[in-house]
Amino acid sequence: MNHDPNSRTLSGMRPTGPLHIGHYFGALKNWIPMQHTTASFFFVADWHALTSDYADTSHIREYVNGLVIDWLAAGLDPEKSVIFRQSKILEHAELNLLLGMLTPVSWLERNPTYKEQQQEITTKDLSNFGFLGYPVLMASDILMYRPKWVPVGQDQLPHLELTREIARRFNSFYGNVFPEPEARLTPAAKCPGLDGRKMSKSYGNGIFLKDTPKEIEPKIRGMFTDPARLRRSDPGNPDVCNLYPYHKLLTDEATQKEICEGCRNATLGCVDCKKIFMKSLEAFLEPLHERRAYYEAHPEIVSDILESGNKAARAEAAATMAIVRDAMHL
Repeated sequence: MNHDPNSRTLSGMRPTGPLHIGHYFGALKNWIPMQHTTASFFFVADWHALTSDYADTSHIREYVNGLVIDWLAAGLDPEKSVIFRQSKILEHAELNLLLGMLTPVSWLERNPTYKEQQQEITTKDLSNFGFLGYPVLMASDILMYRPKWVPVGQDQLPHLELTREIARRFNSFYGNVFPEPEARLTPAAKCPGLDGRKMSKSYGNGIFLKDTPKEIEPKIRGMFTDPARLRRSDPGNPDVCNLYPYHKLLTDEATQKEICEGCRNATLGCVDCKKIFMKSLEAFLEPLHERRAYYEAHPEIVSDILESGNKAARAEAAATMAIVRDAMHL
């Protein structure tokens, strides 16, 4: 594995349940090639899960292992990247405390996600200190490994910019310790939920990476298509169809062209279109399911991967914190 600090990548996900295909095309598809060209660190952000799910932590251990299996099934290679669990690297908590000392509260209050989620998530009390301060923990997670690249979507750029601001503020007080990480933008992948809303496990409108064909088939049968196409003989419009974005991701271009033409001139019905998608989806998921079956049959390997990744991450974190403590005269 390449440990050149000038080519490091870091990213993570919260263990809040199984991953759906939106997670794959929105993040994992971009992580996988990075592990071959950069020194890559991917972490399970279990402390971050507590910022909103602190009232019920009973599923966290299960979700941690499930998330790692999802990653391995999707193609992350523990020989090419460091896969670790955030809470096993206690240095993250120490750096979070130190960075929290110098981060203005106004920076946290202006965070757009903080405002949006407080308005949107009405079933949970998000008035806790941890939720307000999670960008500082996020900055600690990132800066600990001094990466050059952090793969993010367009909507996450404000989070990364706050990390860069915290790094600049630290460096202005204590010397040039942290390089400012750069965004590696993840191309937007449109993966609407089966009902047209955002794909989410809380809505029950997702196709999960672990779903079997038997589980997927009724989901696709009930999938929304062009709302104006009421009969088989009505011409359709792929541009407003909830299903067609998936063909763009999973179906070959020649077949996509045939689907568009058949939909617009009403020679291809929605049922037939869904059958084509089912075949494309099965072909995509088959190698993921094969890898999943292997790791589910060998849970000790998953434990070993995490333990090895934790050890490697801990060594990196210890080296960083030695520099930080020295710079702060602690």
